[in-house]
Amino acid sequence: MKHTRKHTTTQKASTHDVMIPLLTAMFEEFKDLAKKKPDAAVSKSKIAIANRLLNKVREVLADEESIDFLDLLDEDDVPQASDVTLVISQYVAAMTAFRANYFGWDGSDNRWFVE
Repeated sequence: MKHTRKHTTTQKASTHDVMIPLLTAMFEEFKDLAKKKPDAAVSKSKIAIANRLLNKVREVLADEESIDFLDLLDEDDVPQASDVTLVISQYVAAMTAFRANYFGWDGSDNRWFVE
């Protein structure tokens, strides 16, 4: 019995590899801020930067079920650091699941399974 794996596109795999270190770094920064000052308001410029990154991540996750649960940050709402941390943590989890679904051992090497 042959095991069938899901496949993604080369573009999505490449974008994942570029975005995950940036997403992880942003998550760590906001997590640290939320630990120190969970109620701190996040500036509109930081929200714009975060949303620019999150929009690119959304391109990778566009065909995944998790996309329905991934929101962008509302610049007009002036979210608190703890809210931003929660939102970004969901993106980190979705990207981790994406990698688990489409990256793995092919019998001789670890690789992306692409179409």
